[in-house]
Amino acid sequence: MTDKIQVRGLDLFYGTFQGLKQITVSFPARQITALIGPSGCGKSTLLRCLNRMNDLVAGVKITGTVMLDDADIYAPGTDVESLRRRVGMVFQRPNPFPLSVFDNVAYGPRLHGERNPVTLRAIVNDSLQAVGLLGVEGVGLGQPALSLSGEQQQRLCIARALATAPDVLLMDEPCSALDPIATAGIEALMQTLVARYTIVIVTHNMAQAMRASHRTGFMLLGELVEIGATERIFASASDERTRDYLAGTFG
Repeated sequence: MTDKIQVRGLDLFYGTFQGLKQITVSFPARQITALIGPSGCGKSTLLRCLNRMNDLVAGVKITGTVMLDDADIYAPGTDVESLRRRVGMVFQRPNPFPLSVFDNVAYGPRLHGERNPVTLRAIVNDSLQAVGLLGVEGVGLGQPALSLSGEQQQRLCIARALATAPDVLLMDEPCSALDPIATAGIEALMQTLVARYTIVIVTHNMAQAMRASHRTGFMLLGELVEIGATERIFASASDERTRDYLAGTFG
């Protein structure tokens, strides 16, 4: 099993408050890793470290290393724009731009310099095909993205991330705003996408972590308490804190 991302000794501070504490973890290529834990434990903060989204937060200090393949993404001179092409992010609530379906998906390639209309249409069609939106009744390329259903909007946001040809998809509670049927649709999509992409998902839904992920990591108070095969974590977690959380004793 090849690791796509390796995190070693990662600390993160918001001013004097330490949000992440000596995180060491690997994310295998073409697997789904779920991060679980109570609110405020550092799950989303860790996720945002993987494509340097925390750079946008004032007062943040980060030490340690995050390796994407063989490159430290925090090394001086790193092209952060290129990094975010390779490590895409899907957020908690669908956030399509107030543009057409086509222009939403084409946005990233255009931002990175693609202007050929034939190439753009191929990228858009391939990305929409990958998320199951191409040719769907009521989802035209010229249709306003904000007119789509909640699930369709989230699929569109995933297509927008795929359009820049990433290696990794980060998904921060991507189903929290969706109903159970729509959630099942996004989970099924993840199982299709993992054949091509490494996926890291933050979720508060324990059943979702069990259904959708290959590996699960439990976080608490900025620490990664343990991580392992999802079946083992839920059946026989090593740490008492993990067992208590899964049993509903706290969190």
